[in-house]
Amino acid sequence: MTAPVPLIPGLAGIADRYDGFILDLWGVVHDGVKPYDGVVECLSTLRRLGKRVCLLSNAPRRIAAAAAKLTAMGVTPDLYDALYTSGEASFEALRDRGDAWHAALGPKLFHIGPPRDNDVYDSLADRVRVDSPEAADFVLNTGIDDYDETLADYEPLLRRCLDRGLPMLCANPDLVVVIDKTLVLCAGELARYYEQMGGDVRYHGKPHAPVYRRCFDLLGGVAPSRILAVGDSLRTDVAGANAAGIDSLFITGGIHREELGSPLGELPTPENMARLLADSPHRPTWAAAGLRWG
Repeated sequence: MTAPVPLIPGLAGIADRYDGFILDLWGVVHDGVKPYDGVVECLSTLRRLGKRVCLLSNAPRRIAAAAAKLTAMGVTPDLYDALYTSGEASFEALRDRGDAWHAALGPKLFHIGPPRDNDVYDSLADRVRVDSPEAADFVLNTGIDDYDETLADYEPLLRRCLDRGLPMLCANPDLVVVIDKTLVLCAGELARYYEQMGGDVRYHGKPHAPVYRRCFDLLGGVAPSRILAVGDSLRTDVAGANAAGIDSLFITGGIHREELGSPLGELPTPENMARLLADSPHRPTWAAAGLRWG
């Protein structure tokens, strides 16, 4: 059986088609602890060839914090041209109040998420964190506190938010993320459940158009036809690339690895790839086992 999209070993065979690259972080560049094998070499090669690289993450924290984490892992600033995060987009939306929905948010926020994500709001003088939904004007959702928590752990809290009719700003649309070798719940799953309950949610990050427009700017005017997005999520990375009109490389060893039967570093069978894509409206241009050069 022929795979429904070309399965490639790395970027070497297709890099000459592109001048700009938009790269996901978790599940593509690193596992939350360290870079994947071959990633630093691949980034170094892209830079040596004069390609422009923008890292785009649904991490619910601001650019400076994300950059510091990358540097600590060995993904240093010389390996990329720009970095943008859903946390930065959320901060900007809270600061700028650029549309009616954000302008209507009151000053008091209830934060669902760990303290490491506080930079999304803590420098905003007109936003005040409160300790309960009952005292809040809206919810800022950046995800779970502990990696072993489940949706059921948050259902009572989300019910209290809904009873108050609180709108929710979701600073990470991802449903799950790969940390080391484990799938961990993200803010997007809490937000999706809140919507199913009847709550009002706005998202910042992939697959939504504003973050791609920002990346196009950060890539310095590279034509969309010459940009490749790389990610491990059909729902966010591939869907966002499709909507933005750019090509995409789907990394099969990320969050879909169990469905594909392919751990990072191993390509899935054409049959498994066809089965996964048959259930998705989102179609990548290429697929690879991991972000590597050859």
